[in-house]
Amino acid sequence: MQINTTLKRFLADESGASMAEYALLLGVIVVALVTALGAFKDKIAGAFNAAGNNIN
Repeated sequence: MQINTTLKRFLADESGASMAEYALLLGVIVVALVTALGAFKDKIAGAFNAAGNNIN
């Protein structure tokens, strides 16, 4: 009987759901950042090159 009660309690526990939601949100943010960096890589590289040239 104790295994049955423990199993029911485990299946009813929803505390892990919020962790899955945070992981999904983090994944979406990472994909958006990678996409944005890929789209603007030339402009970002140009800005760093210009800054480096101004320092020298």
